Amino acid sequence: MSPGCRGLSRTFFSLRYRRLCSWRSLTSKAALCSSASTVPPSPPPPPPPAARRRLSRSAHPPGPMELKEVLQVLEQLAPLSLAESWDNVGLLVEPSESRPVKTVLLTNDLTDAVMGEAEAMGCDLVVSYHPPLFRPVKRLVQRDWKQKLVIRALEARMAIFSPHTSWDSVKGGVNDWLVGGLGSGQVCVLSQAVGGASQSHKLEFTVTSAEELSGVMEELKACDGESTLQHSVNRPDNGGVHVSVTCSDSALTPSVQTLLRHNAASLSLSILKLEKPPLPGRGQGRLIVLDQPVTVATAVQKMKSHLGLSHLRLALGRGQTAESSVRSAAVCAGSGASVLRGVKADLYITGEMSHHEVLDAVEEGTSVILSDHSNSERGFLAVFREKLAVRLPDSVTVAVSKADRDPLEVV
Repeated sequence: MSPGCRGLSRTFFSLRYRRLCSWRSLTSKAALCSSASTVPPSPPPPPPPAARRRLSRSAHPPGPMELKEVLQVLEQLAPLSLAESWDNVGLLVEPSESRPVKTVLLTNDLTDAVMGEAEAMGCDLVVSYHPPLFRPVKRLVQRDWKQKLVIRALEARMAIFSPHTSWDSVKGGVNDWLVGGLGSGQVCVLSQAVGGASQSHKLEFTVTSAEELSGVMEELKACDGESTLQHSVNRPDNGGVHVSVTCSDSALTPSVQTLLRHNAASLSLSILKLEKPPLPGRGQGRLIVLDQPVTVATAVQKMKSHLGLSHLRLALGRGQTAESSVRSAAVCAGSGASVLRGVKADLYITGEMSHHEVLDAVEEGTSVILSDHSNSERGFLAVFREKLAVRLPDSVTVAVSKADRDPLEVV
């Protein structure tokens, strides 16, 4: 390490590093429930699709839409910024010569059968909830079934888009739809989504004069060229100039190096970490406190009806029976163990959990309902179809795949 770097390191560790706008208490599961929302009872059957289109169709002029226009609508319905950091969401396959979008096919998984369906209907855009491309791809060859699907999409000039966990997180998305199957109650988010503020640190320091301030600010602007530098100035009676500057992660080190070259600023420098604010109603998983408690057996029947399934898997919590009361339930679409773990509730509802994860819940006295992974998600496609269709012109057909299904079945 060079002497200059060693000195900078010592200075960094000697600086006061404080936390600003800490939301940790708000993002705990218990605190989030204090701002819970109410899930209303299931609404009456909606009017026919044609009637809804007449009442609330998009203002887009008649005719096909460009792909980028449809993507803008999808972003409005569920911002991709809500997706988990590990996820692979957004436009995954884009033809070199895109064509106007006339047909959109919604599916939970893009399989060989679904691709055949899309090809037969001349689909222009497939919206696949699960991303068919998730891990890095080094080649496109015929021996890998997912890569074959991408090749077929490109040959058919068909785009592929995946929303995945952005649909889970958004208010009114997959998890809100899933928890609604139990009835009305107070709902809160289990794993809170946070805003994506571009400025992550605040630097506070003092300079001796307006002239020195002007020079320092010019140097700091060069450190944070990717974003607009935000600052405020306070001139107290003692003659010094107190300055507060916010900057991005990438600009933190060069900004501090700049301030350390100025004597007054280096002696007074304080670094504050800016926490991202929570986004109410958005995030992974839901916890509901029912307005009217139900038995475990009734909860099972409600979820069968909601998911359109004849069978579910049930593990009764320790000391529980089918007639035990369920007042609270935690749900997470798909594979929800990591989100549900440690949540105090009478019932867990998710697609799948491992054997040992189920045992852990049961020993805590929590009953578990499992539907198999995609069965906890697929029903939302029909809901989303209506949300999307009313925002597109009549010339664009939005269909839900008939070939899409969970690979597992009870025999």
